[in-house]
Amino acid sequence: MILLKEHIVEEVGENQRFLDYSIDIFKELIISNKGVKKAIKRAELLLNEQVAETGRFLKVGDKLSLYSTEKNIPTTYNLKLEIVYEDEFLAVINKPAGINISGNMYRTIVNALPYNLTKSTELDALSWFRPVHRLDNQTRGLLIIAKTQKAMVELGNMFENKKIQKLYHAIVIGKTEDNGIINRDIEAKKSITEYKTLKQVKSLRNSDLSLLELRPKTGRTHQLRIHLSGLGFPILGDKVYGASGTILKHKGLFLCSTQLLFKHPIKGEELNIKIETPYKFTALLKREQRRFDNFKI
Repeated sequence: MILLKEHIVEEVGENQRFLDYSIDIFKELIISNKGVKKAIKRAELLLNEQVAETGRFLKVGDKLSLYSTEKNIPTTYNLKLEIVYEDEFLAVINKPAGINISGNMYRTIVNALPYNLTKSTELDALSWFRPVHRLDNQTRGLLIIAKTQKAMVELGNMFENKKIQKLYHAIVIGKTEDNGIINRDIEAKKSITEYKTLKQVKSLRNSDLSLLELRPKTGRTHQLRIHLSGLGFPILGDKVYGASGTILKHKGLFLCSTQLLFKHPIKGEELNIKIETPYKFTALLKREQRRFDNFKI
């Protein structure tokens, strides 16, 4: 078995159960809540190196260990991906919108990785490449991939300890303030997002559109989408949290992960990995402003 991540319980609420606690701790490595439950039942997620029931109560000092027992290498999906960074230990790809990272299907990022990345020659090279965090199906942008066991464990710890800074760009509906901090709990958990307004245009369809720079300080599921919708500025194209009638057909979600800043888990050097804001973002803003101006004439 390959050890993916270990976690020592330093603080725990009253009657905190093994399953509920683990969902937050291992969310970068296990894509769904059901996946956490399955990992416990398959004896991949252990409590104090022992198989434990999902409802077991935790205490301070307990050790949670996540192992991989999967031996089957994913079937290769021949989808060309943009590789932004790659070495022997990790890679960063530019994930396209409209594709899941993993799951019980052929068309996933995990299945496409062998077609795009070079297998590591390190002794602890993983049998297949592993994404170490999540992006929604409709979200595009930078995604970190582990190529060795040590890199995967270290990157998982870095995400847990908030040592990886992420920057996003989004187009939202409405006229936002110049900058601000959204501090609203999500499912009773502390959640913080900082935003900065980069550009605003008028729109016939939506009155105003704003291009934002977003810095999530916590990592809740759908945090950016929930925070902005709750503030009254849903992300353009959001079919779940957006307002009905404001979805642009076949345009997708206007949310992109554009920058990652972190220390290399093996080499120790600072990595500042960036991509440009997608062309469709700037093209849409220009088009909406032009249509508004022409309508006024």
